[in-house]
Amino acid sequence: MHPRKHRHRPTSKLNTTFINQVVEELRADPNKVSIIQENLEQYRAQTHLKRGFLLAIERFDWVFEASKDIDFICQQILADDYIGNRLRRYPLLFKGVINNA
Repeated sequence: MHPRKHRHRPTSKLNTTFINQVVEELRADPNKVSIIQENLEQYRAQTHLKRGFLLAIERFDWVFEASKDIDFICQQILADDYIGNRLRRYPLLFKGVINNA
């Protein structure tokens, strides 16, 4: 058997721009974290979600449990690791953080 090849999935420029705007908005107004938490509750209440989406919600719960510090939360969102990639994969979790979003 051949080892599995890891596909490089480039993040779209639009998504990267959106996430950077979200992080800037969170740093400017840390109270907007509550919008993300409300989104998590809204999606958690839905019965049929993709497994990946549920994992993203769970990872966000971990981040919020680890620290309430806005710099830590933003750092986790932007991190180039499993959790950061998982959080950025579902921009719907950030819906409403940016006024025009």
